[in-house]
Amino acid sequence: MQVIQHPVERLHTALLSIRKDLIKTFQKFSRAEKILLENGLLPGNSLFSPITIHSDSDWIPAHPEDPQDFQSFYINPYRRSPNRGHNTIYIQTIGSFGEGAVVAEQYVEWLKDYCQAFFYGLVVKLLPPVTVASTACSFRVNNNTHNLQLHAGELLNFLKQRKPSDAFCIVGITMIDLYPKESWNFVFGQASLTKGMGVFSFARYDDHFYERSYTGRLKKKIELKQGDYSVFENYYTPPITSILLLRSCKTLTHEIGHIFGMEHCQWLNCVMQGSNHLQESDRRTLVLCPICLRKLQSAIGFKIADRYKALVHWIEDGADSNGQHSKPTQAFQEYKDWFYKCLRILESETS
Repeated sequence: MQVIQHPVERLHTALLSIRKDLIKTFQKFSRAEKILLENGLLPGNSLFSPITIHSDSDWIPAHPEDPQDFQSFYINPYRRSPNRGHNTIYIQTIGSFGEGAVVAEQYVEWLKDYCQAFFYGLVVKLLPPVTVASTACSFRVNNNTHNLQLHAGELLNFLKQRKPSDAFCIVGITMIDLYPKESWNFVFGQASLTKGMGVFSFARYDDHFYERSYTGRLKKKIELKQGDYSVFENYYTPPITSILLLRSCKTLTHEIGHIFGMEHCQWLNCVMQGSNHLQESDRRTLVLCPICLRKLQSAIGFKIADRYKALVHWIEDGADSNGQHSKPTQAFQEYKDWFYKCLRILESETS
């Protein structure tokens, strides 16, 4: 295992910048916010850990790229920021979600509410769900995993037609696997950052997806006819578990982060880290590192404590209810403790 440990001075420059105007902007953070952000860069701090590389198949060795500091993010002419006329994130579900309409509806509501807390200050809305047939997209059976797949690029074209005029972005989510072109095995998602669109699949976040006994694996060879979407009727979708919800929240916020112009993080363990496989994605934290947190804050303008309180509220709200479909937040408990630790720092210091 390799640990990527950047010098503190380099991390500090990545956070503040070398431009005087951006350094001056950093000084607008409260004293407590600056302590949280700057102390989070120090070796051995209890909040933000370094990135670890476990194999050559991990993202960083497989995809060499220059790390994006705050200044590079800020001056990028193609980055997107919400404004008064375009401040809503729209989520479009495609196909069925979960076992039963009630479970599916609650799962999507949980995702919407999590995004509302993560991108604190923006509005997040659900568009009416659509069937696979209504997208008119191409589909196929994967030759390796023998499951159904949808064409990601054609889904983006569908979303382009559905994008409301006040949208900051529109993201499509589905429990059906995706492929970008015939020569590719699969893709977790695909986005058009300049157009503020993305489509992402949670199919491979089922723990049993790669097993031969996976329920979504077609048991016999079938002849597909493009335009005949009956094959998707009653097609298997994985049960909604706490781990699936955690993985879905990570992916959705990571990909929307890209639409803001945030590139893959190479500074510290961060939800904006790239991941090549499920094991690496599971090692990735749910939270933003100090550098990426400043990027998002500069685009939206929230108070850090307010955002963390909203995320804690999402974890706690409904988790202990006696209803049949209470929110499964068991996998989020370590992050709840983490947010409380940050809030103690933020609230113990005067502004």
